Order: sequence, then structure tokens, then C-alpha cells
Amino acid sequence: MAAAQAEPTQEQGGGESTFTVIVAAVANLGIALAKAVAGVISGSSAMLSEAAHSVADTVTEVLLLTALKRSAKPADEDHPLGYGPERYIWAMLAAVATFVGGAVFSLYDGIHTLVAGEELGDPLVSYIVLAVAFLLEGYSLRTGIRQARGEAARARVPFGRYLRYTPDTAVKAVVLEDSAALVGLVLAAGGLLGGQLTGSGAWDGTASLLIGVLLLYVAWVLGRSNAELLIGRPLPRPVRERIRAELLAVEHIEAVLELTTLVQGPSEALVAAKVDFRDVSTAAQIEWACEQAEQRLREVVPAVSRVYLDPTPGYAQRRAEGLNPWP
Repeated sequence: MAAAQAEPTQEQGGGESTFTVIVAAVANLGIALAKAVAGVISGSSAMLSEAAHSVADTVTEVLLLTALKRSAKPADEDHPLGYGPERYIWAMLAAVATFVGGAVFSLYDGIHTLVAGEELGDPLVSYIVLAVAFLLEGYSLRTGIRQARGEAARARVPFGRYLRYTPDTAVKAVVLEDSAALVGLVLAAGGLLGGQLTGSGAWDGTASLLIGVLLLYVAWVLGRSNAELLIGRPLPRPVRERIRAELLAVEHIEAVLELTTLVQGPSEALVAAKVDFRDVSTAAQIEWACEQAEQRLREVVPAVSRVYLDPTPGYAQRRAEGLNPWP
């Protein structure tokens, strides 16, 4: 499975992700207000669920903007490795907002409608709002997909795999939430139409429940992705193998005894390795080899921001002593 992961890419500036999130936030805020008004006028629980969905998405986008801003702060004495991982904390809170603000309300409203029933009003306003919302959400989704496809092309991985494994949680959240929003709009329209044709509020309540289940799934996917990155995700196996090969290609490096990589952000990765230098190498040659290794790694994997090499006696020393090189 590791081979399917997308490695961090050299970010084209945080502006692209910021623009994508701002577009989604503005669209969702306007849509939330319109849905709320339409829900009150029509008495539709599905429309109110969609309003809660859009409110949750708006809160999510605000949290993602906070994540982008705070994670961009440079490293300092108290945080020598930088603030990159902080974006995953805020992104996790965004997933919680989707769960609490959207899914819970939608499930509650759907159950309440099925149990207590509802008095349906004029659905015309709701249909108009749903149509406009579909256009706005579609534009926001198009913006997110365009960015994700560009990043996938730079990482040279298929779009689906990139979206699944990308460490850029901002664009991933926008694409997933806007996709869910479009599905939710179709469900809400179906609930309105079913209620209009049959006179039963059960259609509307069922649509609200389905919207809640959809939001639960989105919150779970985003939460799981951010949890993996918070715990610590290595670079994909092919990238690690490429790094190992580049280190071994450096003159004076005899073996790579241990290799550790850590994704710290969409364009940040740490590489630490225990390497065995040739016993005849001088201190100056070892210093030169370390500089060469860092330069080579940055060329083949531009996202590598930090390289730490630990000279460790290993292969060459044990071979010289007539011992098994790999105990």
C-alpha cells in the first residue's frame, strides 16, 4: 500500500491552497444563509440539514485557513523543526466540525421528522436555492480538483491515489466536502420532490438521514487521514528506496544502516540516516560526503527540507574484523 502514496511536492506557494479554501468558504457561507431561509420557508428538514452542512463546511474552511497560516510560520528556537505539523491539528478540528455541526444535526433532524412528521410549505424557493447552490459548489469543487490534479501531475501519481494519500489536507478537505455537498444537494432535492408528489414528510426525513450518513463518512475519512499524519507518516516506499540509492551513490558512503523519513507537511519532509563511511575517509571527506548527500536528495526529492546523517560504524568495520556484516 505504501507504494500508492503520494510524496510531498515542492509547493507552488501556499497561495494556491489558500485561494482554494477561500473560494470554498465564501461559497459555503452564502449557500448556508440561503439554505436556512429556504428551509424555514418550505419547512423542509432536508433543507435545514443542508444549511447545517454548509455552516459546518464554512467553519471547516475557517479552521483550514488557520491551519495554512499557522503552519507557514518559520522555525524558531522553541520549534526547531518548524510548525508544519500544526496544520494537521487544525485540520483534525475541521473534521470534528463536520461531524458535530453537520452530521449530528442532520441525523437528529431526520429522525425527528420521521417520528413527529412535518408540515411542508412551498418548495419553489428551496428548488431555486438548491440550483444556485449546485452551481456555486460545482465551481468550488472545480477549483479544488484543478489544484489537486496539478499537484498529482507534479508528484507523477494518478489523481485518485494522490487525493487519498496527499499530505495537503486543505485541498483534500475542499474536494471531499464539496463532492459531498453536491451529493447532499441531490438528496435534498429528491426529498423535496418525494414529499411534493406524495404529501409525506418521510421522504424529506429520509433525505436528511442520508445527508447525515454522508457527512459522517466524510468526517471519518478526513479524521483518519489527519490522525495518520499527526502520528507520523513516512515517505512512500519507492521514494525511500530512491533516497537510499542516492545515499549509496555518494562517494565515501559504504552502507546505509538505518533510514528514517517523516512527512512534516505538503512540501516538507525530514530524512535521517545512520550511514557507514569508508574507514579510510578523512574528516574533510566525510564532511564533503554529507554535503553531497544533502544536495543529491534535494535534487531528486525537492520536498526534503532537512537531512541528518549519523556516521555509524557498521558494515565496513564488521567486515574488516572478519565478522558477519549483518548480525
